[in-house]
Amino acid sequence: MRIVGEMNIPLIKPYVDENIKKKVLEVLDSGYLTEGNVTKQFEEKFSSYIGCKHSIAITSCTTGLEVALRVLEIGKGDEVIVPDYTYPATAAVAPIVGAKSVIVDVDKDTMNIDYDKIEEAITEKTKVVMPVSEFGNPLDYDRLRQIKEKYGLYIVEDAACSVGAEFKNKKVGNWADISVFSFHPRKFITTGEGGMITTNNDEWAEWINSYKHFGINTKNAEREVIKFDIIGTNYKLSNILSAVGLGQLERIDELLKRRIELASNYYKLLDGINKIIFPHTTIYGKHSFQSFCIFVEERNRILKEMRANGIEVQIGTYALHKHKAFFESERIVWGSELSGSTEAFEKCLTLPLYHDLSFDQQQYICEKLIGLIRK
Repeated sequence: MRIVGEMNIPLIKPYVDENIKKKVLEVLDSGYLTEGNVTKQFEEKFSSYIGCKHSIAITSCTTGLEVALRVLEIGKGDEVIVPDYTYPATAAVAPIVGAKSVIVDVDKDTMNIDYDKIEEAITEKTKVVMPVSEFGNPLDYDRLRQIKEKYGLYIVEDAACSVGAEFKNKKVGNWADISVFSFHPRKFITTGEGGMITTNNDEWAEWINSYKHFGINTKNAEREVIKFDIIGTNYKLSNILSAVGLGQLERIDELLKRRIELASNYYKLLDGINKIIFPHTTIYGKHSFQSFCIFVEERNRILKEMRANGIEVQIGTYALHKHKAFFESERIVWGSELSGSTEAFEKCLTLPLYHDLSFDQQQYICEKLIGLIRK
């Protein structure tokens, strides 16, 4: 069916059904609104889905990455390698803990970090590589493992976009030493704000749980007299937000299947169109399509005109070297040429993708897009 007339199609719509509303109301009625049993259920269900030993709910992916560096004792004099093409939070967490971010290029086809550039950037001060599985495209964990073992480094993955993504039939969240996910509303599993840390290391999990609870001795937390063993802070995720995430997680297979169907339909509708290039999915990888992206020339013109047609499209993400906060910082070290990041930043266009998006709406989106490209 061909759609006639103008439409208003958002980039993303969080999935909220009656069951999720019911779970939130149950928390409100309970009177126990801070982190508690509902958050614990959310953590346990997330671990079961990912297949990891430990999932620790946190206030955001950004604070999760910060805590990951703290548990590894990263600080002054240390360097953390990050990609240039990412949301600024990835590169900001190293300076927050006193270390330096070393920014390197990405592969222009996958938009994930360039593994050769990682090796070029490693020095005796390098302690961590913090790659991003961009937009739900998994990393090459075999290559990362080789780098880790060769140089004796930690891998902390910014997996903000990658709930449900897989590499060699094993879910993201199980490959890196520590992975951190986001539940921002741009993600298809969302709590409004929030995140989740995953690891298979018992000691790290215990320390993180203590740190996010003001430094409480978690083994002693149920006793009448609480003990504080370390200096910590409050990075807890409330029962209210966890109820939203728990309700979505119960339907994650359905939600992920729908996203993949919608992505497949985009591929069919745009296949063979001159001047549209599809990013590559990592070999042996299963993309979770937090975003559906294409590369186009004149991206900014097309973005502006698509929005004028009632279709909310967006850039991919940011090239950090173009922003004052990073190129003027003494806590940032730049790698070699950043051509892959620059190309991704200038050409990547993100199309609407959410559970309720219809195939007819996709057809309308693609008709408008193709018309503007050929204009």
